[in-house]
Amino acid sequence: METKDISRIALGAFLIGAGISHLTFARKEFQAQVPEWVPLKKDDTVVYSGIAEILLGTATIITPEKYRRTMGQIVAGFFTAVFPGNVAQYKSRRDSFGLNTDNQRLARLFMQAPLVAWALKSTD
Repeated sequence: METKDISRIALGAFLIGAGISHLTFARKEFQAQVPEWVPLKKDDTVVYSGIAEILLGTATIITPEKYRRTMGQIVAGFFTAVFPGNVAQYKSRRDSFGLNTDNQRLARLFMQAPLVAWALKSTD
């Protein structure tokens, strides 16, 4: 198995794990990242995004080789789409996931770019 395949499968597992945490033990924590302007209830948003992550993770693992690049672009798009939640958490100064200082919440903003890169590189 190639390193890229291991990375892609790890990304899929990461997404599935994150999705499961949305639906179970980290549900309240994720609610802190839902921006006020989202027109759904915070819990509904967390549940829907958790389901999306489970589906994206599964698809990342099982997508046939000829479609993997497109799958990576979709996952990168998802990571980009949820970034406003991280910004909202920073701007509103909401504690969540142990991020209880402005500097920690700011540092979290810089983690989205490596996730996007991971999605693109592991599926290219």
